[in-house]
Amino acid sequence: MCNTIIGTALPNLPWEDKPKGYEGILWRYSKNPLIGWNPTPSTARIYNSAVLPYEGAFVGVFRADHKNGRANIHFGRSKDGLHFDIDDTVIPWVDENGKPNPVSYGYDPRFVKIDDNYYVVWCDDMKGASIGMGMTKDFKTWTRLQNPLMPFNRNGVLFPRKVNGNYILFSRPSDSAHTPFGDIYMSESPDLVYWGKHRWVMGKGGQGWWQGTKIGGGPVPIETTEGWLMFYHGVSGTCNGFVYSFGAVLFDINDPGKVLLRTRDYLLTPEKDYETTGFVPNVAFPCANIYDADTGRIAIYYGAADTYTALAFCQIDELLEYMKKNSEVF
Repeated sequence: MCNTIIGTALPNLPWEDKPKGYEGILWRYSKNPLIGWNPTPSTARIYNSAVLPYEGAFVGVFRADHKNGRANIHFGRSKDGLHFDIDDTVIPWVDENGKPNPVSYGYDPRFVKIDDNYYVVWCDDMKGASIGMGMTKDFKTWTRLQNPLMPFNRNGVLFPRKVNGNYILFSRPSDSAHTPFGDIYMSESPDLVYWGKHRWVMGKGGQGWWQGTKIGGGPVPIETTEGWLMFYHGVSGTCNGFVYSFGAVLFDINDPGKVLLRTRDYLLTPEKDYETTGFVPNVAFPCANIYDADTGRIAIYYGAADTYTALAFCQIDELLEYMKKNSEVF
């Protein structure tokens, strides 16, 4: 029994034991990728997506690049967290009065349950890249909420509960193109409508190059006895373009803007064919994690080469022990 993760048991968590002789902290699912080219009639690629447990099975919101090249968000279900039945149509957003309020484009969603509501945070179009937010109770009615922040911004990550009476949102202010810069910021809100107390949380750089160009939030943070654990992506600029890898960071439980530990080296970088070759090569982009609090097992869904959906695993105590010995000093 592991008591490090503050949460519920998930005995049917998709899982595969670490391969014998493997020395890394994160390891890939041997049957990756989970989702490949042309997964539904109207879509070419599904990646950078998010999954949650629901009533003994799983639900998810999926970035789908359509065959006209435009991205939008679809809903899907899975019995095992490995094989997905994804709607061929986009999520039918309505406004808070129930009138249709479609998204012109949407991508890289995060998915989080807070109380009895399921919230989606994604990159939206507000005359430029911005943070979109919506919610559902039943996966039938999807209500689009007010945009929490001004453009230009990406990588919105909403915490799974209030901290000190406020909702917490991480974001990565940027521009509207292929951003060559970016740090993580935090904003607070009492009601998911009015946001303020904006503050810088963590920046690119460090002793290594893997996160030297920009960074951005990843999956919804996991509450643990040692703090909030979040996987995040870091980008290096090479002579052949950007490379997206990911590491982990631990924040203070009562002050999520305070970094306690941050991995010095990446935990996973593009190495496999499905990560190095695709629509955008050399991308490993974490967007979701689910966990079994009883065992401390964590499954991480990540996008690979802007083409595939892939899965990796780790164990919370092993990861935290590694972080205590291998953290960056900024």
